[in-house]
Amino acid sequence: MQGPVQTALRDAFGWTSPRDYWFPAIRTREAAIVVLSAALYPYVYLLARAAFREQSGAAFEVARALGAGAWGRFLRVGLPLARPAIAAAVAIVMMETVNDYGTVDYFAVQTLTTGIFSVWLQAGNLGGAAQLASTMLAVIVILVLAEKLSRRKIRFFGSARGARPVAPEPLAGWQAWTATALCLFPVLMGFVLPLSVITSHALNADMWLAPGLRRAVLHTVTVGGIAAVLTVVGGVFMVYGVRMSRHRLPALLMPVTAIGYAAPGAVLGLGILVPLAAFDNRLADGIVAAGFSDPGLIFTGSAAALVLAYVVRFFAIAQGAADAALGRVSPSLPMAARSLGRTAGGTLRAVHLPLVRASLGSALLLVFVDIVKELPATLLLRPFNYETLATRVHAKAVLENLSEAAPAALMITLVGLAAVILLARANR
Repeated sequence: MQGPVQTALRDAFGWTSPRDYWFPAIRTREAAIVVLSAALYPYVYLLARAAFREQSGAAFEVARALGAGAWGRFLRVGLPLARPAIAAAVAIVMMETVNDYGTVDYFAVQTLTTGIFSVWLQAGNLGGAAQLASTMLAVIVILVLAEKLSRRKIRFFGSARGARPVAPEPLAGWQAWTATALCLFPVLMGFVLPLSVITSHALNADMWLAPGLRRAVLHTVTVGGIAAVLTVVGGVFMVYGVRMSRHRLPALLMPVTAIGYAAPGAVLGLGILVPLAAFDNRLADGIVAAGFSDPGLIFTGSAAALVLAYVVRFFAIAQGAADAALGRVSPSLPMAARSLGRTAGGTLRAVHLPLVRASLGSALLLVFVDIVKELPATLLLRPFNYETLATRVHAKAVLENLSEAAPAALMITLVGLAAVILLARANR
C-alpha cells in the first residue's frame, strides 16, 4: 500500500511500479522504534524539563568560573544532576514499550507481547503464553533494578537556602534556528503529522455513521467510566484507611497495590484471565449442580473482567493522586471535625473530599484516558464481538482499512488532548 509520499513521487516522476524506484521499507523494526520514540518522548521531556528548571544556578556559575564551556557545564553539572529524573522517565518508557502491542503488531515486529498473542491465540498453548508473560515481567524488574543499582552510591541534594535559577542564555542566528527546529521536530513527528493524517482519513462522513463505531464508543465510555470511578474510589478509601490505621502492616502493603501499573497489559490480562476463567467454570458448575440453568461465564464472558483489569492496571495513578491530595490537607481540620463528634467516614465526606475534589477529578480523568488507550489487556479479556475504540483502531489498521480506523483513532486523540488541556487549566 502506497501512502501520500510515494503517490506524490509517482505522480511527479511518472513511476508506475515499485521496480522503477527505491523506497525504504516501512514495516520494519527501525520504523517501529521511530514511531514509539515519537509517541513516548513526552515522558522524558516533562520529567527532564522539571529537573533542569529546579537546578541551582550557583553550580553552573562555579563551573563557568573554573573554565567550563556551555557543553562542559551541561555534561558535567546539568546532566548528572538531572540523572534521577531522566532515569525514572526512561524506566517509564521501557515499561510502555514492553507493554505496547498495536505498534509492533502493525509494523510486523516480533516482541514478547506479540509472542503471547501468537502462542496462545494461534497455537493454543496457554502454558507457553504464561511463560512468555513471566519473562516479560522479569525483564521489567531486571531493567528497573539495574538502573537503581547503578546509582545506589550516588546522592543528589538541593541547596537548603533559596537557590537562584539557572540564568537562560538567549541564542541568535543559526543557533536559534537550529534549537527551534530540534524542539519542533518531535512535536511535528509525534503529534502534528499523525493528527493531520488521521484527520484527512476521517473526513469521510460515512465512516462516522458505521454501527460498529457507535458500539465501540458506547463500550469505551461505559466500561472506562465504571472502571475509572471504581479505581479512584478504591484509591481514596485505601489511602484514607492507611492514614487512619494505627498499624504498620497496611502502610507496608499499600505500595504492593501499585505493581499492576508496572506489569504490561498482556501479562496482567493473562494473569487475570486464567484464575478468573477457572473460577467462572467452577461457579457455573456449582449453579448447575444446585438445580439451576447454566449461567455461562459470568465474569470472563462479560465486561466484568475488563473492569477488574483496568482497576488493577491503573490503581497506582488513583492511589498516588489520592495520597498527594490528602497529604496537603492540614491535620487541624480533620482534628476539629473529630472533636465536634464526626466519625472517620463523616470527616472524609465533610472535610477531605471537598478539599481534594479537584485533584480527584484530575485522577479520574487520567485513569479514563489511560483506559481508553489500553489495548493488550482489552484484546485478551474482552467478550466475543465486544469492541472498544482501541480494539477497533487495531482491527481496522491491521486490515489496512485506515478510513474506518481514522474516526476511532481521532476520538482517542481528542480525549487525550482534552485531558491535557483540562489538567493544564486546573494546574495554573
